[in-house]
Amino acid sequence: MSDIVIQLMVFTSKVVILFLFFLALLLTLTALIAKGKMRFKGHILIKNLNKKYDENKQTLLAETLPKKKFKQFLKGKKKAEKLLLKSKPDKKNVYVLTFHGDIKASSVDALREEITAVLNIATPQDEMILRLESAGGIIHGYGLAAAQLMRVRAKKIPLTITIDKVAASGGYMMACIADTILCAPFAILGSIGVIVQLPNFHRYLQNKNIDFEQHTAGEFKRTITVFGENTDEGRHKLQQEIEDMHQMFKNLITTFRPKIDIQQVATGEYWLGQKALELKLADEIKTSDEYLFDRCKEASVYEISYETKKTWFQKLTANANGLIKKFQL
Repeated sequence: MSDIVIQLMVFTSKVVILFLFFLALLLTLTALIAKGKMRFKGHILIKNLNKKYDENKQTLLAETLPKKKFKQFLKGKKKAEKLLLKSKPDKKNVYVLTFHGDIKASSVDALREEITAVLNIATPQDEMILRLESAGGIIHGYGLAAAQLMRVRAKKIPLTITIDKVAASGGYMMACIADTILCAPFAILGSIGVIVQLPNFHRYLQNKNIDFEQHTAGEFKRTITVFGENTDEGRHKLQQEIEDMHQMFKNLITTFRPKIDIQQVATGEYWLGQKALELKLADEIKTSDEYLFDRCKEASVYEISYETKKTWFQKLTANANGLIKKFQL
């Protein structure tokens, strides 16, 4: 065997060892991140919506107006800005948050950070707007989200919630906390109820001669189960628990929206915007875009969001996923 071949084999083995080392390091880092042993701090992002609307307006006018008229517009704008600086009007601040809910209410972590940041500086003369979109999910997740909004009400800061698409079940649990609820004409509101559903494989396991054992301490540690044989007592107990949750949900709504006929709306049904307005589930038909545009005319409006810093591994996988999607048919 020649020296060149031997050197090539040695080089290849070193490359393989190095690759395995980095792979092991990568897997270790991933495991640590998953277990929460490595924490990556996030930060608050702020966007001035007044400037955003002004910039969009200026861009459109630059393309649509004759040059002479556009120059006149710019001169008038500069003059108005100088007068504004001299007068220094005491404009109130409006803070805009966004909540896109999933079944786990995953966005509640960001919501907590955003609300805490705003409560550090907001006063009762200001306003908080929450753009809410959620079809609901787990009760403890949405219960926590609603509790975060209660912090705003407790500080006497006006809270407006806008619903462009849907605020149902847990989503409406959040929405009912608001001083004012706005919704789009075809937004879905309601679904004030509680549901538990799961399959049961007990008969299937019996047919396959598979035993299933479950041991508990406490009569109702488990009410119904996926693999065991369910009892009438267990079903009855679960129904009681569901009814208790539903009653708490109804109590929350009547506390913050006492004009609602709770017996009429707490049936698990949902309604579109106009009917929801008639049932007092909402206060006005208006989209979030329209409301924010109007608020920018008389207040300083800031969009607040909490962003978690991505690790290099998350950035790498995000880039890889992006490349994969590009090559998908």
